[in-house]
Amino acid sequence: MRAARWVVSRIAGGAFVLWAVATLIFFALRMIPGDPAEAILGGPGSQASAEALAQVRRDYGLDQPVIVQYLTAMGRLVTGDLGTSYALKMGVADLIGQQLWNTLSLTVLALVVAWGLALALAVWASRGGGLGTRVGSAMEVVAAAVPHFWLAAILILLFSSTLGWLPPISTGGPLGLILPVVTLAVPLAGFLGQVMRESLIDALEAPFALSARARGETENGVRWRHAIRHAALPAISLSGWAFGSLLSGAVVVETVFARPGLGRTLLNAVTIRDIPVVTGVALVSALAFILVTIATDAIDRIADPRLATS
Repeated sequence: MRAARWVVSRIAGGAFVLWAVATLIFFALRMIPGDPAEAILGGPGSQASAEALAQVRRDYGLDQPVIVQYLTAMGRLVTGDLGTSYALKMGVADLIGQQLWNTLSLTVLALVVAWGLALALAVWASRGGGLGTRVGSAMEVVAAAVPHFWLAAILILLFSSTLGWLPPISTGGPLGLILPVVTLAVPLAGFLGQVMRESLIDALEAPFALSARARGETENGVRWRHAIRHAALPAISLSGWAFGSLLSGAVVVETVFARPGLGRTLLNAVTIRDIPVVTGVALVSALAFILVTIATDAIDRIADPRLATS
């Protein structure tokens, strides 16, 4: 029953978040200066006639009161209808389906790389004594503070323009993924490394670590068999937030590296006021964030059984 209540509460919380995101986007986009009817007809440069604009407003329900438009939009979303792109004249669900895998593969790989870098930094700093801890801490702070666009420019300059090892734009192959993944992973690795390092140092000084040493366990055994699991718990808890951060960072990275994905799609849709695409991408991103958060909560409960009884 406790597990069932946990699942129901997470589903209810996720549904509330999706409703809140859809509502916020609906009203925020309508506060942006400009006429959505012009966006549907190709933007202000289309020089559409007043009759054409009026017809579009009637066809799309834009002449209705805002509350009516809101209720109509929420009703469509409940049935899974994301609408049709104003600019591309195709279903938003189909458009997102074409771009979703590109962004998910980028963010998942970046999360894995960030975890690997953070773990390596944390272990190295915890084994290096006072100097190692200070150097590791400095590296983590610098990595966490690096903006994505600046790091992307430096990586392109070094590995593409100077060394010629990697392509400066996404080519669709494995080599085209390396620079975007590293650009997304390094700042996140710095943040996760800070959290993991402090937790690992505390775990190595905890009573269970002292007991393991008293039983004859080697220092490496204490570190890898006992302390790492406890040190990873805070970072696991933050992985849901980290995934959301990577999704937002993908907007910059996909634009810089000319990589197709939800980030570039969202940026283009905001620029031309393609409201159905903006809403659809935001909802799918929020859904992915919710699912990852639930997964990390479940992993937390498996790694620390005490949470399952709370």
